[in-house]
Amino acid sequence: MTAPSPALLELARRYGVAAEFDDWTGHRTAVAESTLVAVLDALGVPAGTEQDRADALTAHDRQYWQRSLPPIVLGRAGQASSFWVHVTHGDPAEVTLSLEDGGVRTDLRQLENNRPPYDLGDRWIGEATFELPADLPLGYHRLRLRVGEFDAETPVVVSPATLELPTRLGQRRAWGLAVQLYSVISQNSWGTGDLTDLTDLAVWSAAEHDAGFILVNPLHAAAPAAPMEPSPYLPTSRRFGNPLYLRVEAIPEYAAVRHRGRLRGLRTAVNQRAERHPTIDRDAAWQAKRSALEQVYRVVRSAGRELAYAAYRTRQGRSLEDFAIWCALAEQYGNDWHAWPHELQHPASPAVAGFAAANPQAVDFHRWLQWLLDDQLSSAQATAVQAGMELGIMTDLAVGVDPDGADAWALQEVLTLGVTAGAPPDEFNQRGQDWSQPPWRPDRLVEQGYQPFRALVNMALRHSGGVRIDHIIGMFRLWWIPKGAAPTEGTYVRYDHDAMIGIIALEAHRAGAVVVGEDLGTVEPWVRDYLHERGLFGTSILWFESDESGGTAKPLPAERWRGYCLSSVTTHDLPPTPGYLAGEHVRLRDELGLLTRPADQELAAHCAGLDAWLDELRRVGLLGPDPDTDQIVTALYRYLGRTPSKLLALSLADAVGELRTQNQPGTSDEYPNWRIPLAGPDGRRMLLEEVFVDPRAAALADTMAAIITPADRSGM
Repeated sequence: MTAPSPALLELARRYGVAAEFDDWTGHRTAVAESTLVAVLDALGVPAGTEQDRADALTAHDRQYWQRSLPPIVLGRAGQASSFWVHVTHGDPAEVTLSLEDGGVRTDLRQLENNRPPYDLGDRWIGEATFELPADLPLGYHRLRLRVGEFDAETPVVVSPATLELPTRLGQRRAWGLAVQLYSVISQNSWGTGDLTDLTDLAVWSAAEHDAGFILVNPLHAAAPAAPMEPSPYLPTSRRFGNPLYLRVEAIPEYAAVRHRGRLRGLRTAVNQRAERHPTIDRDAAWQAKRSALEQVYRVVRSAGRELAYAAYRTRQGRSLEDFAIWCALAEQYGNDWHAWPHELQHPASPAVAGFAAANPQAVDFHRWLQWLLDDQLSSAQATAVQAGMELGIMTDLAVGVDPDGADAWALQEVLTLGVTAGAPPDEFNQRGQDWSQPPWRPDRLVEQGYQPFRALVNMALRHSGGVRIDHIIGMFRLWWIPKGAAPTEGTYVRYDHDAMIGIIALEAHRAGAVVVGEDLGTVEPWVRDYLHERGLFGTSILWFESDESGGTAKPLPAERWRGYCLSSVTTHDLPPTPGYLAGEHVRLRDELGLLTRPADQELAAHCAGLDAWLDELRRVGLLGPDPDTDQIVTALYRYLGRTPSKLLALSLADAVGELRTQNQPGTSDEYPNWRIPLAGPDGRRMLLEEVFVDPRAAALADTMAAIITPADRSGM
């Protein structure tokens, strides 16, 4: 492979594109020139020839010096920081700060800056440096530059130096259920689990078993027209929710629907269909639920409810309008906006405004659905806390969105549509992963002061006591795969993690919530230290916690696990623990052709790792000779109690003895990902009502409650 030219390497460096990286084995790997050129092209930077590269470097310099202020200024509470100002060389600069609360600060001290001026062609540009004081309040402020008659402004974000734990949790530990909500079906849900089922699970686990939170899969919106994407991690929008999770009967206007018996008949029919099918049929469930929701929508709302709906629409503003219009368009033209008539492919198009004006009820119906979701999620969180949970609901923020969906349509200026995000090869996904999702375009995020990202995080925390952020490493760097290339042919692109983590910390501080970063996979060593410094939790999965000292991997002793962590035995990308013990993940990957070495070698490696963990459980006195599966599962969760981790998660699938995995990475239709209904060890579908009286579930929940000591609960 020919080495990239110095100009290409410099251009890649300036735009945060990695020209080499360390793979999961620690081997230093060079990135192909074709990959660098393709990724830079996706960033709007021509780099195919040496002349292109020289021109792009010059344009980058000029762009920097033409700006009067940085596109965003970052600060941390209690720490002074600095920012630059560009003015015509020799001109005096007046800088003030307008605070979020209405106050104004003029005490921004100028610091020494000896950088020589830059020749812009028509004038020389000088650079001055000013200090952002350490005593600024948290919040979103505005920096103003005045030079004579010239004014310029830029946003300032002051975030917590460290995100403090919510008062309700304090220094205590807590355990919670990890739930794939769509799989948890009750007698009164409509073919899939819903927010009332989530509420009932929260109450059961809190009131009966002292749970402090319930971690739920992403509740992000799916496209309204069939086929509905089953993966909660490939949503049409992360800013809005999936109405499939609504409980129709919990809507206040339901009581005024005439002929409610017909609606109950729809529910009965879809549940009977669900009982006959081995997998979850979201399309059938949504068709029935939507029909019922349309009847409820026609009920006249009370004056108070109408005021509440109007207030919600005002709060959500243009983003809600765009989403609702996209949904109405998708119902008419299909879920892929790239295939719509050209004049409808951008939200600012006059044709889109004309469509909305001509179809007001179709658009309003989707606005109304989001209001209902907001209302029911708020109620679920309030009930969870009232039942005794310190945190309540912990939501899950997916790493990206469907490239054909609502967010990609509405946010196409800040998403990179010429590449997809994914992951390089690692131990468990040896061919790498292509998530088919457009990543944030870092330069455009900066230009917009991170407003789209801020709105996303705010929505994720609006009715929760915490948020799990999938692949939080993507706030630091993300694996970009050029269009048409294999996952192995990508490279990393860097983001401004200080800005993104700072905004997350500020939004979580205001919400009184914890943030859990899923920091598994290939991670630069310093990243976990940085997350801990900023007060964000990491993630530990027992099977991945190993001690590699001495050249042989072995289980990491419990006392050496991280404290600021959400720890669990398994994850949704592996089989539930009973299935993992049986080597189900090896069998499945072999069957699907996902292994890069013979199955017998893979199984031997799995058995060796499993034996090491069984030996560790025996070493600490948690397991006797000849244990059965239930005893091993219980011992593994009791082992979590030996760690210093503050948050511990019990998979509901483990609690009931489920064997089947919910998701096999690297597949789409080859395996029914995200369509497996909750079942017991015999494979029979298990209703939520059965979970509440299941001895195995109660015993494992009690195990979790027992390892949260009285001192944990009292905060001593």
